[in-house]
Amino acid sequence: MLDKLFDNPALNNLIKLAARILIAAIFIQAGFNKIPGYAGTAGYMASAGVPSALLPLVIAVELVGGLMILVGFQTRLVAFLLAGFCLLSAWLFHFQPGNTGQMLQFMKNLAIAGGFLQMVATGPGAWSIDGRGRS
Repeated sequence: MLDKLFDNPALNNLIKLAARILIAAIFIQAGFNKIPGYAGTAGYMASAGVPSALLPLVIAVELVGGLMILVGFQTRLVAFLLAGFCLLSAWLFHFQPGNTGQMLQFMKNLAIAGGFLQMVATGPGAWSIDGRGRS
């Protein structure tokens, strides 16, 4: 019965839209939050051995990537790239066995990467720029 319910194209498109909104919100907020907290974020990056000169690129990736996912433009490519971004940042900043808080962040990043990979596999749905004209 549930299989039939989830085979409904309109419901499927609604679910894909909701997924894009939820996952994009994380990235858009993260990008904006780094602007007023620029010095702190730059210091955190440097403490992890990542050049703080990359911070403007990180902000751009989060903001532009998040907006592209939100509207569903080049969704599969952007989702693939953001999955890699999540995995890289998980490894560089959060893989700290013995630190429960950081390991939760590590696992969160892995879960988000999984969501992006699912988006790569299934596409953005009809209610997106990529899906215009498709049902």
